[in-house]
Amino acid sequence: MFSTAGSSAFFSLTLLLISALVLLLLRYYLPLRTTPAYVLVPVFLAIALPASIVLLVPIDLASSAGTDTDGSRGIWLPEMVVYKSWRVTYWLTFALTWVILPLLGEYCDSGYREPKERFLYALRSNGRYQLMYLGTGMVGAIYFFLQNGWRFESFKALVMALAYAWGLVLAIYLMGHGLVAVPRSLWRYASVSGRLKRLQGNAPRVHDRLTEALDKLEQYEAQVVQLKQRKNGTAREFQEWIDELVEMSSLPESRASGTRTSSVAVPPVITERYLADLTRKLKRARHAKVRFTDEWDRLVRKALNTQAILDSSASKRLEFLESPFQSPPTTFFSRPTVLTPYTRYHLYKHLIPTLTYTLSLLASLASASVIWSETVKSLEPKLSLVGLTVVHHPRSDRGRIGFGGQLIAALWLCYMCICAFFSLSEVRVWGNRALVRRGTYEESATWYGVQVAKLTVPLAYNFVTFVPPNIYRETGFYKFLGRLIVLTPLGNGFETFFPMFVLVPVLASIFGLYSKAKDIFGFADLLDDEEEENGDEGTGSWREGRALIERERQGLVGNSLGLASRNGSRDGSPRVEAPGYRDEPNGVVGPSASASASASASARLGRSRRVQDVEDEDEEGGFFSDFADRVRNTFDEVEFRKPKWLGGEEEENGRGRRGGRARDGGAGLARWFGKDEGRVRL
Repeated sequence: MFSTAGSSAFFSLTLLLISALVLLLLRYYLPLRTTPAYVLVPVFLAIALPASIVLLVPIDLASSAGTDTDGSRGIWLPEMVVYKSWRVTYWLTFALTWVILPLLGEYCDSGYREPKERFLYALRSNGRYQLMYLGTGMVGAIYFFLQNGWRFESFKALVMALAYAWGLVLAIYLMGHGLVAVPRSLWRYASVSGRLKRLQGNAPRVHDRLTEALDKLEQYEAQVVQLKQRKNGTAREFQEWIDELVEMSSLPESRASGTRTSSVAVPPVITERYLADLTRKLKRARHAKVRFTDEWDRLVRKALNTQAILDSSASKRLEFLESPFQSPPTTFFSRPTVLTPYTRYHLYKHLIPTLTYTLSLLASLASASVIWSETVKSLEPKLSLVGLTVVHHPRSDRGRIGFGGQLIAALWLCYMCICAFFSLSEVRVWGNRALVRRGTYEESATWYGVQVAKLTVPLAYNFVTFVPPNIYRETGFYKFLGRLIVLTPLGNGFETFFPMFVLVPVLASIFGLYSKAKDIFGFADLLDDEEEENGDEGTGSWREGRALIERERQGLVGNSLGLASRNGSRDGSPRVEAPGYRDEPNGVVGPSASASASASASARLGRSRRVQDVEDEDEEGGFFSDFADRVRNTFDEVEFRKPKWLGGEEEENGRGRRGGRARDGGAGLARWFGKDEGRVRL
């Protein structure tokens, strides 16, 4: 009889390590001191519990199919401990996914002041969401009760099967997309020049979104300024509420009254619902500004570093310059005490691209293995490549799983989860939610916690089915969840054959079907296909981004884009702040570099100027550009004369007068297309 003391100690220490890593992750995306505990604790559990599932699955496999030798048995626990661990982990994750975090997200997003009003708002906002699942559950309940009769076990099986089915549908789609997107992203990242071109191509889009966020924030802040002017005519509790909104805002009264007075619509009667709606919109606008400011700063920093890598090819020396727009490198390999400029050049120019290409090839092989295993496991489980790498056969007629198989199983499960979570940021159909360094919106943090908790359990059980049935049916995971999923023939067929639909997102990603779908159905704002980035080289988008990044690099003085960090003073004059990070009025820490607090009017002026700069740069184009200009000039100089039967004699007599007018408004064919004194010629 083997002892479980060592396995129990390893399991406990690993759980502590996972908890520490989750805390570091939360500290990276959330300001721990200002984030309330009722947000931190559920989000922490929503990430830590799924992470422990990645550890629990290999332990469950080895506990039910371990080897007979103590040295290679691996980490195992008694059957009852594994079963109870699954019960606690699953039901906590279930409650966080379907009840706690959705209500908490709406509670954080509410604009009301009192906790009771915020909780009622969360209930109302989640009512439609919960009624949709309740209606689906009623339809499933009729089928379950007709199939198995009215029993509590049937009701519990219904709830677990429906939650698993919905999570599996989303997990299969996201994982299938990620199985292609992860190797492709690694392959593209290895090319330094291609990486710079993509950064420059994304720069106009990011800057336009930043400008829109600044405009929207300015509108809401101007509305708050007008509310302040009418504060004395409202109720006492509304006056305190308006004072809080004024403290939350940062727009001076002079700018607000001078720029947005005509577009602000303040109702004649101030109500609680109006103030709550304005508070919610103002919070969203402030966090949108923090989000796109951080995205713009990271894009500029990456573009400058990538440009420095390309420029170092001649001198064989690489140094990342420090500027007001670019924070000093903080990675281990970028410290000057560790790497010299010469070694840094070889690291970023040769070693990192080679390692990235290698990782891309390994990820491609792993993706192909997962796709093959998903398609053949229902037909012939013995052909599953993932199962063959996990299950070993040491001198026995039944497959065994040792410590090596546990490590391989953990790596496979981690890769499947990484592909699914990577797609959350790739596929832009989730609204305005994003993870921002030290500035993530609380509602966004709860939403991402929901997705992590929702996807991990279906992916974990889907991975368990890669091994032969005589092994995974002995696990505690199957006895707790799988047995209830296959309680009816419908559930059994869904669990067996639906994972084969992973081919749909895989083929859609490989052949670029997303771009075709958005052209047909109008999903241009939802689906961003990276394949189109290389196709825009002739349109000037990457040149426009290069002009934006270059002007950003030049410094604070004479910055027509308005990308300097400025806050208006009371007299309306701009005040320049030092670069770096500063505390937002609401306790949110956000970057104050470049575009964070710039005036939207300057940004709009910069947008028009950058277009003119790009047009000036394009005058010195390549062969096709020069050829098109020469053809156009040739036709512009052609002078067509009317025949005599159409008044040609008048043309000859008045040639000089009309010729002068033609020279003023455009000659030849150009006059037919609207170049005659600004009028359009039909």
